[in-house]
Amino acid sequence: MIHRYAFANFQSYLEWTEVSWLLDGKVPQSVWARTAPTGERVSSVMSVVGANASGKTALLKPLLFLDWFVSQSFATDAQAPIPVHPHMSASDAPSEFEVEVDFEGRLWRYTLRCTRERVLHESLYTKHDRMRYVFVRDWNEDEQAYSVKQKDFGLLPAEAKKVRPNASLIATAAQYGVPLAQRIAGSSGVRSNMHQYGRRQSDAGQLVVAAAHFVASDSQRSQLVSMLRRWDLGLKDVDIRQIENVMPDGSKQSFWVPFGIHSTENSASFELPFMLESNGTQSLFVLLSRLLPALESGGVAVIDELENDLHPHMLEPILELFASSKTNPHGAQLLFTCHAVEVLNLLHKAQVMLVEKDEHNQSTAWRLDSVSGVRNDDNLYAKYMAGAYGAVPQL
Repeated sequence: MIHRYAFANFQSYLEWTEVSWLLDGKVPQSVWARTAPTGERVSSVMSVVGANASGKTALLKPLLFLDWFVSQSFATDAQAPIPVHPHMSASDAPSEFEVEVDFEGRLWRYTLRCTRERVLHESLYTKHDRMRYVFVRDWNEDEQAYSVKQKDFGLLPAEAKKVRPNASLIATAAQYGVPLAQRIAGSSGVRSNMHQYGRRQSDAGQLVVAAAHFVASDSQRSQLVSMLRRWDLGLKDVDIRQIENVMPDGSKQSFWVPFGIHSTENSASFELPFMLESNGTQSLFVLLSRLLPALESGGVAVIDELENDLHPHMLEPILELFASSKTNPHGAQLLFTCHAVEVLNLLHKAQVMLVEKDEHNQSTAWRLDSVSGVRNDDNLYAKYMAGAYGAVPQL
């Protein structure tokens, strides 16, 4: 489970910004949360609320970037820039990142400082009686070389010094067969509807990708159909068929297409390609292809605009999937942005991040329970709509 992550000088965020799932003793036991293997109480869900263009999506991206960098950066071209974009007012300064997770029963902290050209600092710590380093990697500008110190990590020193400037030591060590690096790089449990430029738009291509996912997982397909029926979308079943197209060059390409099976008043049935279903039904089909894998095996789902094309009343049953130990046996977490502020009626103040941007194009984000005077029994929705907490559009 993710405990917290923080970053600075990334996209519209200049100052150090933290997103924490940790809950203290003041948060009621009824709040959706789990006790991590390391003993801390950690929230199952975290929402991000704010005006358009305030920096909500950018608040999610550091987590996605770190997941990619640690697990996949070795596969990039040797000359490719690191895909970080510093704030426009500090374009020559490095970006900084930090994340804390529990993994294999212990707390781990990973830190990274980098420019688009190279890693300047990378380290991994784990907690025994205190935090102890597993490795520390630093760029020495005078020597134009990296210094790397390790403790029970296992990468040969000569290989550690040769790790590319645009790649993670962990991602590289995994390619050399280092067991711990392979376990870390292979443990990526992040599912998302985002890429480096923002949210993937819902279209026929996303339906095809989601259909292929459900073909590969009978258990999740059964869950999908059960949920669509229960949430009263008028569907009796979902049939997924393989379609073959002949390409202009004469080659054949096959892909999976979902069809909705509907009942009629006289017990007859008819079908519709999902491309002709409502936008809400299509969006839910694609959304569940990202949520159900996290719920089945653990990890975190990072969703931009969770309520996209969905009625606000759909938010609660979706969030409850992460609250129940029956539907969420491995402690998966959900991080999401949302314009449907009705979500404030469902969550505790410790599960809400508010975001706003100032006239200098600097975004700031804060957890709602850090605002002085906010009570557990406050009507968060009403007070937010009245502007009491900030992070509302200035119209």
